[in-house]
Formats: sequence, C-alpha cells, structure tokens
Amino acid sequence: MSMIEVDKLTKDYGHGRGVFDVSFEVNEGETLGFLGPNGAGKSTTMRHLMGFSRPQSGRVSIAGMDCGSQQHKLLSKVGYLPGEVALPEGLTGQQFIEMMQGLRGVRSNERVRSLLELFRLDPSGSVKRMSIGEKRKLAVVTAFMSDPEVLLLDEPTSGLDPVMQEVFTEFIRSEKKRGKTILLSSHIFSEVEALCDRIAIIKDGRLVSTVLAEDVRHGLHNIMTVEFDSEKDFRRFIQSGMEPDEASGRYCRVTVDDSDMDRFIHALKGCRIRSLNEHCVTLEEYFMHFYKNNKTFGGVCNA
Repeated sequence: MSMIEVDKLTKDYGHGRGVFDVSFEVNEGETLGFLGPNGAGKSTTMRHLMGFSRPQSGRVSIAGMDCGSQQHKLLSKVGYLPGEVALPEGLTGQQFIEMMQGLRGVRSNERVRSLLELFRLDPSGSVKRMSIGEKRKLAVVTAFMSDPEVLLLDEPTSGLDPVMQEVFTEFIRSEKKRGKTILLSSHIFSEVEALCDRIAIIKDGRLVSTVLAEDVRHGLHNIMTVEFDSEKDFRRFIQSGMEPDEASGRYCRVTVDDSDMDRFIHALKGCRIRSLNEHCVTLEEYFMHFYKNNKTFGGVCNA
C-alpha cells in the first residue's frame, strides 16, 4: 500500500527552478531516499507534501489524503523536519515544545522526555541563544514527539555534529523497525545508503533514476577494463556489437549490467587479452555520472 504518492508534480518558478513532472511513491513501512544537491527540487517536493505550496499540475497525497485540501487532517499523521530550521526567537525551547504539543494534540510528556534525553538537549534556554545544532535537535524532538506514522525528513542531520548524526541514524533505524514510512531527502551518500530501501535521484527538478538500495550495496553496474593483445583483437571485440565507454589503442572500458554479462563474455571469445579488471560502480559514482555527463548508465535504472 502506498502511503506517499507524488503524481506528475510540477511547480515552475521560472529560470529552470522548480520541479517538473515528478512521480514516485513510498509504500507503507518503506524508506525512500531522495538524493540530489541543493536546489535540485527536494525541498520543493517536501513543501508540497506538507501542503505549504500548491502544485501547478499533478497531485501529492499522504495516506490517500490530498496534501493541499486536507492538510489539517495530516498534522497528526506526519512528522516534518525541514531543511532550514526557523524557530520563534521569543520563546525558550521548552515553551516551543509546549506550543507544538498543543498544535499536535500531544498530551503525554513521556516521549518528549525520552527524545530530549536521547539527543542530549536542555530545552530551558532561549531559542535565540541556541546553536545551529541545538535548534536542529529541538526541531527533531518536535517532529517526532507525536509518534507520527509518516516522516518527511529534509536534510535531517544538517547542523548535527558527528556523534549526534550517528545517534540520529540509529534512531531512524529503530523507527524503520517500527514500520514508519519515511521520505528522507539528503545529499549525503552514506546517510542514504545506510537508511533507505530505495533511492530516487533528482536533477534540475526532474527524477532521473530510482534504484534499489540492495543493488547499491552489491554495486550498481560493473565496469570492465580490458587490455587486448593487439589492435586486431580490439577491433574483433568492437565488431561484436559491444560499445565501449572509452577506448584508446588496445584498451577499452565497458559498462556491463548483469543482463549484458553473457554478451560481454561471448564478445571476448576468440580475442587474446592481456588483462581484465572489474570495478563495481558505487552510488556516488552512479550519481555523479548524471551530473557530470548529462547521461545515464545505459538508460535510466528503475526499480
């Protein structure tokens, strides 16, 4: 069952900014990583899911409810951690927590106390005097204190020190085990790999690829580097129909999917080779290929 649905979402702010025909879904209990640099469209998509902005076209929904027209019904179901934390400076941290408890209808302080202890935050001080890390931790506490079913996390560890980043990662793992549905926006590869079941890559407001995290852990593609014994052997390999990514003299580099492996091996038959090396493509290499070369590894990889 899909808990989060984004269907052909478009919001054009002009000059190439915005999101364009973005579609994806997050199933109940699944964590989807939304991977892209700043300005790629991650936060814009999140704001539409929170009902802060209305689509020019397309639809966004959570638990079957339209995020724009039924925003008030979603407050109890969704925990939102924005990429940029803006808090009212005239309050203490404790007063802000109490204000958010009132808005969300949270009557028990037990989970609040547990979160404050976990993230080592003293909320008694003025919000205005808090560090960036303390403000981020305060935002984490208020996002999770109602124990929501759906979590929208936009660059969640931004501003946290390495120790707190690890604490947060472990906390999200525990939330996953409890069956929470999570959309996690980030530009940190290790964070996405550690927490997500699937990973969607966004570039210039458009979704360019979706891959399974399990495939990432086993290497997304195989890059074979072959040195042939002679140019004649090299030409024989090329004539088989294999298309190298790079070729120079007797050397060539070929990207090979699992489905192409038999064809690659068959193309090597009858060719004398000096060396053959295999390299598995990491998530970072796969991601950077889209941004450096404006193309894909043999087309968009969908999962």
